[in-house]
Amino acid sequence: MGRSIYTGIFEPGHPTAAADGFRQDVAALIRELSPTLLRYPGGNFVSTYNWEDGVGPVESRPVRLDPAWRTTEPNTVGTNEFLTWCREVGSEPMLAFNLGTRGVAEALAYWEYCNHPGGTALSDRRISHGYREPHNVRLWCLGNEMDGPWQMGHKTAEEYGRLACETARALKQCDPSLELVVAGSCSSGLPTYPEWDRVVLEHTYEFVDHISLHLYVNDNELPDLPAYLAVGLRMEAMIRTIAATCDYVKALKRGKKDIHLAFDEWNVWHWKNLNPPGFQPWCQAPAQVEQTYTMAEAVIFGSLIISLIRNADRVRIANLAQLVNVIAPIMTAPGGPAWRQAIFFPFLHASKWGRGEVVFSRLESPTYPTKEFGEVPYLDAVAVRDLVSGVVTVFAISRHLTESFPLGLDVDEHITLTDPDPHAANTREVPDRLVLHPAPQPGTLPPLSWNVLRLSHPPAAAR
Repeated sequence: MGRSIYTGIFEPGHPTAAADGFRQDVAALIRELSPTLLRYPGGNFVSTYNWEDGVGPVESRPVRLDPAWRTTEPNTVGTNEFLTWCREVGSEPMLAFNLGTRGVAEALAYWEYCNHPGGTALSDRRISHGYREPHNVRLWCLGNEMDGPWQMGHKTAEEYGRLACETARALKQCDPSLELVVAGSCSSGLPTYPEWDRVVLEHTYEFVDHISLHLYVNDNELPDLPAYLAVGLRMEAMIRTIAATCDYVKALKRGKKDIHLAFDEWNVWHWKNLNPPGFQPWCQAPAQVEQTYTMAEAVIFGSLIISLIRNADRVRIANLAQLVNVIAPIMTAPGGPAWRQAIFFPFLHASKWGRGEVVFSRLESPTYPTKEFGEVPYLDAVAVRDLVSGVVTVFAISRHLTESFPLGLDVDEHITLTDPDPHAANTREVPDRLVLHPAPQPGTLPPLSWNVLRLSHPPAAAR
C-alpha cells in the first residue's frame, strides 16, 4: 500500500541501501522500535493477491493491477524477500491468505511453498528459488476484512465462515501447530457488528486460535480537541464486545479453549489523506495515506497502547497499521532521510518495557464531560512488571491541556513526551521538534503528555 515497501523499506540506489535493495537507515529505526511481529501482504491488498507472482526470478515476475488501491504492483518484493528481511530486523512474520478471490487450494499451496521441507512440487520450487530451509511461518491470517463491502471478494458472514472453516480445517490437518486468525469485524460502525463475529466463530471455533478486529480513530464529527483526546475509549468498548462474543460461542460450543483477540490493524487515521493531490490511478507506489502525527495524536496513540496492554489477557496480537510511510511511525523521503513521527515514541516504549505481566492498578483522576463517552478521566495508565528484574514500568497519559497531575509514585526514572502546542509534529524539515525528555518533576504528569515511569522498588501494594 502506498510507499510502505517501495521507497519505504525497499529502495535500490538509496545511499543506505544494501545489496538486496533494502534501506538500512529504515531498518535501523525498525530495529529500534523492535516490533515482534510483522503482518504481510495485507490488508485490502491481499484479497486479490496471487502469492505465486512474488516468487522466483524477479525479472520474470508479472506486473499486476492492485484493485484495492488502484495502483500497480511490480512484485519486485515478494514472500521470500519479505521473510528474509523480516528476520533481519528481528521480527516474526505473520502471513495472510487471499480468501477474497481465492480459496482452500491456494491457501494450502502457499503454506506448502513456505513451510514444507522438500520433496514436493511446491517445496522444491522454493528450494529452486534459493531457499533450501523452510520458512516455518507459524501465524497465518484467513483473509482480511471480509465483512467490509469495499473488500474484493466481500462475503456474508455465512459465506466467509464456511470458507474460513474449510481452509482452517485443511491447514490444521497438515500442521496442527499453526496459529490461525479468522477475520472478525473491521469496524464497530458496520451494521453487521458484532453479529458477524458470532456467525463466523460458530463456523470456525474448533479450528482457529484468534479473531481479528480493526479500529482506526480520528476527529471526524468530534466537536473539539478534548473530545478527540478521548477517542481511544472506542478500543476498550470494542475489546469488551468481541471478547464477550467469543465467550458466548465458547459456551454455545461447550468449548474448552478461549479465542484470543488479534487487533491486527489499529491506529489514528484521517480518511481525507487517502490519495495525494493529483493522484493518477494505476501508478506505482504513490504517496497514499501519509499522515503527519501531532503531539495530541501521540497522546491518543498512547491511550490505545495502554488499552492493548491492559487487556493483554485477551489481546495476544496487536499489529499497528502500518510501519513505514503509510499512517506510520517512520517516514522516508525517496532518496533522502528517514525520521521518527510523534507516535514512534509510545510504540518504542511499549515494545521495550511492555513485557512481563500486567500489574493490577487503579487510577483515580478528575474527569471532563464529552457527548460520546460521558465523563472521561484526564489521566490513564497501566503498570507492567518485569518478571526477571521486578522493575515496574508505568505507562501514562494526560489529556489535560494546561494542568499537571502528581501520580504519587516515588520513581527512579520518568521520561515524557510533551509540547505546549498540541499540533506540534516532526517533519522532514524539523525532524526533532518532538523528542523525549526527563520529566521536569519526576512522578508528575505534564499537560498533554505521554509518560514512562520506572520503579525499581515498587510500593508494597504493587508487589
